[in-house]
Amino acid sequence: MAGKIIVLMLLIVVLAAGGIVWFDYLNVIDAKTFLSPLYRFIGREGRSQPQTAPDEYINIDAERLAARLEALELLRMEMENEKGVILLERNEIGQMAQELEERQKALDEREDSLRAQAEDAENKDRNIEANARMLTGMPPRQAVDILSESDDQLIIDVLRKTEEIARAEGSSSLVPYWLSLMEPARAAEIQRKMAIRP
Repeated sequence: MAGKIIVLMLLIVVLAAGGIVWFDYLNVIDAKTFLSPLYRFIGREGRSQPQTAPDEYINIDAERLAARLEALELLRMEMENEKGVILLERNEIGQMAQELEERQKALDEREDSLRAQAEDAENKDRNIEANARMLTGMPPRQAVDILSESDDQLIIDVLRKTEEIARAEGSSSLVPYWLSLMEPARAAEIQRKMAIRP
């Protein structure tokens, strides 16, 4: 029987202490000074009672204002932290934008270079086609004399373009006849190069 009484007494003490803590938390009663050792025992900071004179009344509005100011200060600190994170992210985004801009410039320069090369190739192709048409309109001996003065690569390009034009127009090509009018050694060298690089 004595054990039950002790257990019930301990239960009453625990419930009373819990009630005091809860009512203090809700600001129904003021037990800050009394509960501060308990808070320190469980490892938490005890709530402090504001120092007042014996004849001074506790101003609840001032306490509420202080709590709101503390909450605002915490909010300000949180906003400062978020501001720092946002600034870091903005710097990273700025660096990424700069890298993308540099890549875009490099791509634009490469595109301009490729376009210039394509225009050069197109101009060269047009010039070769114009030469092939002019040589086709000349007497074969005169055309071969002009071709013989050119380097081998230009001769190969003109001969290929002449064959291409003849195929497109459905006419016979003058290339075999031109080759027959050239020096045999030069004609053989040109045919060998044409076979190596089709």
